[in-house]
Amino acid sequence: MPIITEILSADSPLLAPYMSLTEAQLRNRLDPSHGLFIAESPKVINVALDAGWEPVSLLCEERHLYGDAAPLLDKCPQEMPVYTGKRELLAAITGYTLTRGVLCAMRRRKLPEVEEILTDARRIVVIDSVTDTTNIGAIFRSAAALGIDAVLLTPTSCDPLNRRSVRVSMGSVFLVPWTWLDAPVSALGKYGFKTASMALTLRSVEITDPALNAEPRLAIVMGTEGDGLSAEVIGSTDYVVRIPMHHGVDSLNVAAASAIAFWQLRAK
Repeated sequence: MPIITEILSADSPLLAPYMSLTEAQLRNRLDPSHGLFIAESPKVINVALDAGWEPVSLLCEERHLYGDAAPLLDKCPQEMPVYTGKRELLAAITGYTLTRGVLCAMRRRKLPEVEEILTDARRIVVIDSVTDTTNIGAIFRSAAALGIDAVLLTPTSCDPLNRRSVRVSMGSVFLVPWTWLDAPVSALGKYGFKTASMALTLRSVEITDPALNAEPRLAIVMGTEGDGLSAEVIGSTDYVVRIPMHHGVDSLNVAAASAIAFWQLRAK
């Protein structure tokens, strides 16, 4: 049986992973094997458990132990700590009211090498300097739904295991292989990928260009929310691709643009 402990104060150190530790502290860059992240809502936690992520503790109201949390506990280690508390107390946790009352602290994994996740991939996305957690989550959700085989992120991008990113993705961050890309985008050529930056330039081709779908391996490069991709990145890619716009609109939000790009440029 899980070890159930009632939390009586928001100052309890047992709540630290859920309440007082920052995202940077949870991530633990010095020792990722001891890093944690928070998964929120029964559906998201269930996706993570089914994907093999390790739960460390669970937090919910007592009534959920026999409701929404019950199927989750069946998948968790028998002696895993489970913390409960009054709704008024738990509501002090940021975002608690959006979670259907169940949160889970989970262990981070050692991320795979770039070469490992690209071995059998045909379509990947490179997320370059996207720092909005909502956009990261939305891009992952589209990537999982629309057939993207892997996600690479530059170190200047937001952590996909940020709790808001995880929530917005509806657990899709657990479904698509991903890792950090420390090398230039042009380095993907050695893995057999052609690169396509999504940007408006004089050499941009329309997203419907047949040459794009004909590529056996294609990396779609998406840029930051404000300034888009840098001139250096755009200049290093094999294609520059635009989505046709109307009514004087110059561009789409990066999350919306990614969904269109993933669908149009999917492997045939």
